[in-house]
Amino acid sequence: MGERRSADDEAQEKGLPDGGGRTDSRVQVLADGGAARPDQKETRLYRRRWLIVFLFSSYSLCNSYQWIQYGIINNIFMKFYNVDSFTIDWMSMIYMLTYIPLIFPVTWLLDKKGLRVVALAATALNCAGTWIKVASARPDLFPVTFLGQVTCSVAQVFILGMPSRIASVWFGSDEVSTACSIGVFGNQLGIAVGFLVPPILVPNVEDMDELASHIQTMFYITAGVATFLFILVIIVFQERPALPPSQSQAAARLIPPESYSYPSSILRLLRNSPFILLIISY
Repeated sequence: MGERRSADDEAQEKGLPDGGGRTDSRVQVLADGGAARPDQKETRLYRRRWLIVFLFSSYSLCNSYQWIQYGIINNIFMKFYNVDSFTIDWMSMIYMLTYIPLIFPVTWLLDKKGLRVVALAATALNCAGTWIKVASARPDLFPVTFLGQVTCSVAQVFILGMPSRIASVWFGSDEVSTACSIGVFGNQLGIAVGFLVPPILVPNVEDMDELASHIQTMFYITAGVATFLFILVIIVFQERPALPPSQSQAAARLIPPESYSYPSSILRLLRNSPFILLIISY
């Protein structure tokens, strides 16, 4: 019998990255300690999985921070752009409004194109929105800053559906809850940062030129962070590991894409009473 090649050698031949190493190479065994069943596939956990989930959590933070960026200093932006309170409130509400019509097509895109495409779309939109805001630090440019916020709100739709997918594709069955928690934590932490940072960066001064300078500084910092994270996603974010992290993922990889129907899966969910009750309660 010839010498067995390692999984990393096979991955390199296929042009796949090795995932930054591994912390666990699992051999699936029977409950009684016997040999692995023939139908069980080789699985592996890669160190890169932690980089992936923390990178996701970081750009989720950057996006959710902007949700409350205007509303937390409502009075200052009302004065600067000469608009009423309800108009500034729309800078936050637009996040909810864009989510409603876009969540279904974005979920379909996630199923069809995968994690990397959606991650690139999310960070690209978030980055574009922040730079649009940089160009809006003048009292007569409220429509421009609103356009930037709309762009960031669209990016949010690409972000919110990813934690569970990242957890299932990259993490072992006993790590899925932890990975989901880390992904969601970034969103919540970003909101907390959004309550804290804007009042520090944009004091309530009377001089409009000075106020414009403070607002632009805040926008530049946000744009710099968003751009850095976008570049990191381009370089680092990988669609999936060379080897699956669990037997369920190994089985999922064997399902041909043409056998999956997104409308059928939605209809099955709508006929699932416990799922509907969960939606209502949430």
